[in-house]
Amino acid sequence: MFQYWTHSILDNLRNQTKYITSWGSSAGWANDVISFINLAYLGLITDRVTILPVFMSTHLPGNTPPLPFSEAFDLRRFRSLLGKPVLEWGEVKQTNSQILDDLGCWNVWESVQFNAKSPRHSTVHEKLNLDISYTKTPDWVKMIPNYEHDQHSTFWSLAALAFPEARTANLVPPLPSPQHQLSLPPDDQLLCFDFLYYVAAQEPFEIGLDYSPAWRYVGQYMRWTAALERLADEYVRYALRIAASDPIPPFIAIHARRDDFQGWCGTFTNEECFAPLSAIARRVDEVKAEILQRKGVTVNHIIITSDEKNDAWWDQVADLGWWTPDHVKMRTEERYGVWYPVLIDAVIHSQGLGFVGTDRSTYSILSARRVASWHDGPMYTHWTII
Repeated sequence: MFQYWTHSILDNLRNQTKYITSWGSSAGWANDVISFINLAYLGLITDRVTILPVFMSTHLPGNTPPLPFSEAFDLRRFRSLLGKPVLEWGEVKQTNSQILDDLGCWNVWESVQFNAKSPRHSTVHEKLNLDISYTKTPDWVKMIPNYEHDQHSTFWSLAALAFPEARTANLVPPLPSPQHQLSLPPDDQLLCFDFLYYVAAQEPFEIGLDYSPAWRYVGQYMRWTAALERLADEYVRYALRIAASDPIPPFIAIHARRDDFQGWCGTFTNEECFAPLSAIARRVDEVKAEILQRKGVTVNHIIITSDEKNDAWWDQVADLGWWTPDHVKMRTEERYGVWYPVLIDAVIHSQGLGFVGTDRSTYSILSARRVASWHDGPMYTHWTII
């Protein structure tokens, strides 16, 4: 049995069990979800117990507390559907531990891109109180050799390093850890990688494609907690102005990511850069028609979420008869914390019978995959930048 009160992870691992972990993407929450999916898929193919880190989003204020996986996702159900044990770091090391654990890990980041000459930075090290010595992975982990415009590695190239022959053949002098200045080889029992967002089986960014093994064998099994689903139902009912006792009608969900995607636009304004609402409405009509054809269901309700701050744009949304969850009136951050607008919107997207999303947004891509996997619903994620 695990001794949940231990302060050092090394005191809490079973001697005959091998584990795998990583630290997230050091980016937005959806990118972290993809990193966790990739981590758990590597756990499957290497026959190791996955230890999931906490979520740490750069899209939220710097003092935002980390989000445990099990606060958003049903961990017990995930384990059952996956058919494998999965742990959170909080189950193997106390979150308030003052013990600084020394650990040797693989540095993937330096092998797959040509600009940074160090492992991928992550604030999760500090939260977990880890002092890590990194060993650079061999260059052959890179999916497209000598190509500077892509940073992907492959699942099986990383998986090879979980086994004795490839591990031994590719050990090079490690970097000293930042605090204790220890040079440790990658740990054999607790296999760890610095960064697992850019990992694929066949082609870059395949998580959005129907064949994606990481999605098919892991991602689709990350279902929301019952508490989060009930909360999303409350927000949907409030948005649609229906009573708590009324059933939620079928709806199509839209994710229109605009404000923080301005970097794609260069010198163009949002109106010049992003697809107009008329284009989104056309996609909605196409989704409606496909739902009617495939399921015989007429959808009359549309729920849209967006980070757009222009009131005139929202007035046009209202003119279309579409609805949106109101996190200001519902005091979401005040009541539940700053993670919850992001979480609730994602759950609402996944409840749609169809989905229209934003090209290049991992948040949209995951929402589209959930709608397709959980409801066999049609989705589009290619309407945004024109």
